[in-house]
Amino acid sequence: MSVLECKNLKKKFGKKEVIRGVSFKLEEGDILGFIGPNGAGKTTTIKLILGLQKIDEGTALINGFDIKEDFVKAIERVGTIVENPDMYMYLTGKKNLLLSKNLYKNVTNERIDEVVKLVGLENRINDKVSKYSLGMRQRLGIAQAILHHPNLLILDEPTNGLDPEGIIELRNLLKKLAKEEKIAILISGHNLLELESFCNKVCIIKNGEIIEESTIKELKKNMNDSEYKIEVNNTKKIKKIFKDANIVNDNEFTIKINKEEINDILSKLISNDIKIYSIKQKNISLEDVFIEKTGGNIID
Repeated sequence: MSVLECKNLKKKFGKKEVIRGVSFKLEEGDILGFIGPNGAGKTTTIKLILGLQKIDEGTALINGFDIKEDFVKAIERVGTIVENPDMYMYLTGKKNLLLSKNLYKNVTNERIDEVVKLVGLENRINDKVSKYSLGMRQRLGIAQAILHHPNLLILDEPTNGLDPEGIIELRNLLKKLAKEEKIAILISGHNLLELESFCNKVCIIKNGEIIEESTIKELKKNMNDSEYKIEVNNTKKIKKIFKDANIVNDNEFTIKINKEEINDILSKLISNDIKIYSIKQKNISLEDVFIEKTGGNIID
């Protein structure tokens, strides 16, 4: 059984259909990057899953329970941060967690100590939250979200405003939670380079529809075209031979082709008396995949 399964979710605001049959699954230990252009429907989908907005059609099942029909059962093993973590700045981190403890059944003081260690705040947990960096507040927010042993963690844009150190800390923490706590994590974001570094799956949404759901490895493998960097003795003739080539310098150019075209490219170079020194495939990034799948829309 999947931890989270969305089936044909639909949502209208007035006459405008903003979510058009969204379906995807999330399994134990997965970290799913939920990405899409500005206004694609990421946050709305998350709010539908969490019961924060009414689902017009379709179902969201969490641990087999329907969020519409059995909300309490569905939501009891979910932890979430939508936008910024909610906490009292004038209290210590520890007191914030003690207050959060009252929201749940069977959360012990030992569990508080356990999550503090998990998020790496042992040395600062007795400081006031107002003295925390944004990254530390984000980690405290995650500590709050996992107090009750959830097996699903949903984070909406958690890296917003974080400095590079904070992003690295968050990345390492999420990987640790997925591996050690067996938590399935759904994370929306716009920093594709970061998401690629810790997500094992990706779901791309555009205009309220899922246009791709796959592992990142499979997604890259199925890219139609790849960019190749070719080193030659001289690039003066290259633009005349290949209109789509991009000249890097006097001895290198790049071109987007598929594997089947490599022989033709090399043959044309040889027939034009151009010496070939090397040809290398550029590593395909999640950003490359995103641009190909969405047409290069700006991400919010």
